[in-house]
Amino acid sequence: MLETALVKHCAPTLARLKAGNMFVLAGLDGRNTAREMRELNRLLAPKGVALTVLRRCGGKTLFYLYRPDELAAILGAEAARAFLRRCGYGEFGSEAALRVLRQRLRAGEEFPHEVGVFLGYPLKDVLGFIRHGGRDCLLCGDWKVYADADSAARTFARFRKCKEVYARLFQSGCPLARLTVAARPA
Repeated sequence: MLETALVKHCAPTLARLKAGNMFVLAGLDGRNTAREMRELNRLLAPKGVALTVLRRCGGKTLFYLYRPDELAAILGAEAARAFLRRCGYGEFGSEAALRVLRQRLRAGEEFPHEVGVFLGYPLKDVLGFIRHGGRDCLLCGDWKVYADADSAARTFARFRKCKEVYARLFQSGCPLARLTVAARPA
């Protein structure tokens, strides 16, 4: 079940086009899900990909599939750090930042807008979304765009094509391990 959800919701991350994707699944068996996550992480780790749970609430689970090296690079940028500091983050290692994000997801009634940073969205668009309250965007696709609509439109088209190709390959029997592009060598 998780494997199918990864291909459906996270193809751009599997293809190394995006730092991370999030998705929600409802009505999961906790024990089977934990076992399936362990197996998937064992399969994906050599490719530089990790799957984690960010929140469980009301029978729904919020998953995050991400590339730790790419998340670390995003969190290493000073502009992202300055923004995240204003959101209450004090440490910027991937695991430490994910702990704070989990706490913010559990504590707040509103979804924390800094989640866009963890998904690899352009910081200008994350800030624009906050400034405009999600209104008046230039373009709406995988995220709401407030700067550089042309570049975002090209990115949305790449993501859409990736999702189509991955769905077709997976349905034809291509295994997740073959669909997952390895991280760049260090």
